[in-house]
Amino acid sequence: MTLPDDTIVYPGHGAGSACGKKMAKETESTIGLQKQFNYALRADMSRQEFVKEVTTGLVEPPQYFPKNAVLNKMGYDSFDTVLQRGVVPRSTVEFAAIANEESALILDVRPEDEFIKGFIPNSVHIGLDGQFASWVGTLVTDLQQPILLVTPEGREEETVTRLARVGYDNCLGYLKGGLEAWKKATNEVDFIDSIDAESFAGRYANTAVLDVRRRSEFDAEHVAGALNVPLDFINRSMDEIDRNRPYLVYCAGGYRSVIAISILKARGYDKLTNVEGGFKAIKETKRVPVTEYVEQATEL
Repeated sequence: MTLPDDTIVYPGHGAGSACGKKMAKETESTIGLQKQFNYALRADMSRQEFVKEVTTGLVEPPQYFPKNAVLNKMGYDSFDTVLQRGVVPRSTVEFAAIANEESALILDVRPEDEFIKGFIPNSVHIGLDGQFASWVGTLVTDLQQPILLVTPEGREEETVTRLARVGYDNCLGYLKGGLEAWKKATNEVDFIDSIDAESFAGRYANTAVLDVRRRSEFDAEHVAGALNVPLDFINRSMDEIDRNRPYLVYCAGGYRSVIAISILKARGYDKLTNVEGGFKAIKETKRVPVTEYVEQATEL
């Protein structure tokens, strides 16, 4: 079916989706614009070239994709049931008891700059204001995992809702009063060491550096000598990290590095320092050597 170039088209996925690559942030386009600018729609492209273009460089799909497909076929609890079970305020005593008795994951969804200053020991941070649902789906491997929440005040229902959208229906409540209530009850609090990019520039030469961005980002450019352990696969790749060695940890802007450190700290890695602002801030200092990708010529 041939359609005119001014026909409006709408994307099935948006920028940052794990369902593809090079996805634009625009929410609509036209066939004409796509024919002009879409990397995979060259007029002279063969079928084989098209397949190669759209599949090269794709990482494996997140582990929750096939699990969600099964849920959609087999059925799941109603959303009202999920909300009723999940949006329940828990006192500090209840919260601690449920975490222990149910082996519940404590998921802290506050902004990363708040999390690093204080959090419940062994809790995992995935900030609500980033790519929250996709990172939960990538990193929390069991859809039936009991979850307890530490949320910004007033965002408890939003958190439970967004978890349910990717198949995590087993929230058992949230900490009433948040971290302040936890501290007032004289419970233990952990924190993350964090430095700015200028401080990183003064320390990186004598400290191991850990880059948790995706491999494609790392290959494009990275701090010289950095070890790359992408956050996407950190659960199965953390053996590459020496738990007895201090690391300075960065991502692109600071969101993923805090997630990675929270997961590693929960597994006993306690010599990790977050770099605020990530690679972007590091590069802007112009004080750190950066390795960039250089495309090699191919002999004919």
